[in-house]
Amino acid sequence: MVFLTDKIEFPNPNRADSDGLLAIGGDLSVQRLLLAYKNGIFPWFNDDKDLILWWSPNPRFILFPQRLKVSKSMVQILRNKDFTVTVNKDFEAVISECSIAKREGQAGTWITNEMIKAYTNLHRLGYATSVEVWQKDILVGGLYGIDLGNGVFCGESMFTKVSNASKAAFITFLQNTNYKLIDCQVYTKHLASLGAEEIERSEFLAYLKEG
Repeated sequence: MVFLTDKIEFPNPNRADSDGLLAIGGDLSVQRLLLAYKNGIFPWFNDDKDLILWWSPNPRFILFPQRLKVSKSMVQILRNKDFTVTVNKDFEAVISECSIAKREGQAGTWITNEMIKAYTNLHRLGYATSVEVWQKDILVGGLYGIDLGNGVFCGESMFTKVSNASKAAFITFLQNTNYKLIDCQVYTKHLASLGAEEIERSEFLAYLKEG
């Protein structure tokens, strides 16, 4: 584990411990965040008063868009147009909803005020993308993540207020983009049901360098 200084740099991801923790400290500047994502590293910590924790887990949980699994029920929901899906219509609303969404096994949120500010800044600069799901003009679900410009989309978080809204966001987004890989970071049953799988960190890093 490495303590970061003001210098914008990271240790080799292979130095992460068995839980994936690689480094502590630093900041959430645009330059540092972009360097992190380009090297398969992401921030994840619990409180604005805490030091920033940087992670690069092994194995890595990813999804190849061509292996996306869409259930028959979801096909029908999408066909019925129960939802309206947009991209980058209201990034701030999406990240705010993600920050307050209740998640099984988690008492708090890693999407702190500092994180919201940093990722909203990334969005304004064209590096962060949001997907919104609307039902009768009400925001009922969505997701956001980082577009590295190399064919990899790094998913950060999603939320849903009604059944299947976040799935509609994820599926519609993938079906209307041409990413080679979606980074889901760590295992969740929700994304596993959509076809996400674990690969070795070295393989994931190779995909990042291909862009």
